[in-house]
Order: sequence, then structure tokens, then C-alpha cells
Amino acid sequence: MHAMPALRDTAPPSRLGAWSERWSAWRDRLLSSPAFRRRAAAFPFTAPIARRSASQLFDLVAGFVYSQVLHACVKLDLFELLAEGAQDVRTISGRLGLPLESTERLLDAGVALRLFERRGRDRYGLGPLGAPMVGNDAIAAMVRHHAALYADLADPVAFLRERPAQTALGQYWPYADASAPEGLAAASVAAYSDLMTASQPLVADEILDAYPIGRHRALLDVGGGEGAFLISAAARVPPSTKLMLFDLPAVAERARRRCAASGLGHRIDVYAGSFLDDELPAGADIATLVRVVHDHDDAAALRILRAVRRALGTDGVLLVAEPMARTRGAERMGDAYFGIYLFAMGSGKPRTQAALTALLHEAGFDRVQALRTRMPLQTGLLVARVARTTEAAP
Repeated sequence: MHAMPALRDTAPPSRLGAWSERWSAWRDRLLSSPAFRRRAAAFPFTAPIARRSASQLFDLVAGFVYSQVLHACVKLDLFELLAEGAQDVRTISGRLGLPLESTERLLDAGVALRLFERRGRDRYGLGPLGAPMVGNDAIAAMVRHHAALYADLADPVAFLRERPAQTALGQYWPYADASAPEGLAAASVAAYSDLMTASQPLVADEILDAYPIGRHRALLDVGGGEGAFLISAAARVPPSTKLMLFDLPAVAERARRRCAASGLGHRIDVYAGSFLDDELPAGADIATLVRVVHDHDDAAALRILRAVRRALGTDGVLLVAEPMARTRGAERMGDAYFGIYLFAMGSGKPRTQAALTALLHEAGFDRVQALRTRMPLQTGLLVARVARTTEAAP
């Protein structure tokens, strides 16, 4: 699938825009001047700003090392080890099977990143960012799978010049560039299905707290994975609420097993197919797309939204939940992280609320509204309703 070309504004800049460009150019010349930077670092009123800017820039340089420190701690189960209580470095070294010097380096790096704290001489305990990692399978799974992304970005310039036909991250998410995703084997969907199931608690409560799904009679979760979201929703809705899940055949089989194991096999109906090519099951008055749309380019995303529109009744509601570009306070997560992540994955892109709204309108929805969530960093939420003045989109 190829993304539809984006329209760009080619009109000449306004007088205000021209002034803004001149001001930005002047600021850029000033900040790039070594003499100005020296004076700013020495002047008492600007020195804190200069130091903060230098620190932020260095954090960009060192960010990969920081992420690898976290990755090592997760792989070594170091958070679980220190959850037993503070321990001395020699004990930790022996239990990890690492040389003493390597253990000290890792622990001191973790202290600097607030993952650990020093508890007296040569003793370490959990820090304010390490304690929430204990037993947190969702974050641990997210950290582990990033090894694929790191491999793809080993030479970022070469990667951006010519993205390989097959990337490590693309192999992790095999449906991203599969011509017939419904034919994927069970083994190929296992890793990403496990990750989605583990990480779903991060977003399920955000969605369920923001929108009263219990007012509806039938919920269809499109691309619902192994059923983690519906299992959470089942605890929030009346027993009479019909619950339906649609995903690829290999994933749907995993969903049936997980729903049965959770004691909800009788409440959740699982359907198999491809939402790009097959009709979705009818009968729902609300549908959810949880972290689905941003995995697909515009043309494919529009096909998915139109399929949902056809499946919903005339008063149907759609919830779209995913991280969104240019979310205030989470800008880096949108374009900097997901922009590159999805490029490496081989499909999709982060979209702004406005871009998603435009797609929803084109697919036959209207009255699009953004709902506030506690963690917009990971979950933006739009609610859209079937347009009353349009027939089902083709």
C-alpha cells in the first residue's frame, strides 16, 4: 500500500509569517555563534538556560546508551532481584553472573538514570523509576522487543537513504508488508501477539475510563489481538453486552484460547479474517480500533475505517485509540519515536488528531470528538459517529 500524497500549502507567506521567518533566522544565527554561547554560559541570568540546553543536547547524544542500560537491566531481571531488598554489589555481581566491575558500572549508570539508589556503602536498592518496573510485564516486553529497532538503526543514514526491503522490525510485525496477512502462520504472529497482550493493560483502562462502553449493547474490537482489551471491557459492561473480536486467523485462534482460559470463552465471539479484504461481522453498535490505524498507510487505513463503517449500524460509534502526532506534552513520542519506528516497521505513520479526523470523515463518520485520557503520551482517543447523511462507504 502506498500512502496518499499529502497536500501542502504553497501559498506565499503572510506578512506575519515573513516576520516570523526573519526572527527565526536571527535566533538561529545567534544560537549557532560560539561567542554568544560563551557569553550566555557566563552571564548569571542566562547561564541556567545555557546549561539546561547543553544537558538536553547531550541527552540526545547519550540516549542510546541510556536505553541500553535499561535493556540490560530488564534482560538480567535486575529489578526483580532488587525488589527482594537492597544488596551489596558483590552479592549482586554473583547473582547476575557478571564481573564485579561490569556490575558496578551498570548499577552506577542505573543510579544516574534514577533506576537505582545507593543505600550506604556498596549497597544498591530500587530507585523511583526502577520500582515501577517490578513485575511490569508490559514495559519489560516493550523494552525487549526494541532490539529489532536498534538493529535496523545501526546505520541510520543508510537506513533513511534506502530502507531495506526486509527490516528486523518488519519481521517482528510480519503483517506490515505481507501481501496476504490472513495467511500468516501461527509461529509468525506469536511474538507480536504476546507483546500486544502484555502491553494492552497500558491502554485498556485509559479507554474504558474515558468512554462509557457499558451504554452499548454490542462491542466489536477490530484487530483485537488475543482479546486483552475485551477481557478488560468485560468487567466494565453488563453481562448482556455482546463482545466480538476480529483479527487474522492465526491471531484469532490464540484469542479463542486466551478468552477460554480467562473464563470468558462463552461471552466473546471470535471472528477470523483480514480487515483489508473481508467484511467485518455485523451487529455491533460500537467498534474499537486500538493501536491499529497508525500501523497502516493512508489508503489501507481508509479501507479499514470504511469496513468498520459498513459493519456498524446507523447509530454506530467508533473509538480510535492510539498515540497521536503533535500531542501537547508528548510531541517526541509522536513524530520522533513513532515516526521512525513505523518507518522501520515498513507501514503506517503517526497522525495528528486533524489528520485522523479527515480520514474518519472520508470513511463516512462525523461528529468526531477527542476524549481526554490520563496518559496522552501512549493513548490518544477519538470518538466518531456514523454520518447520518451518507450511505455506507464503498
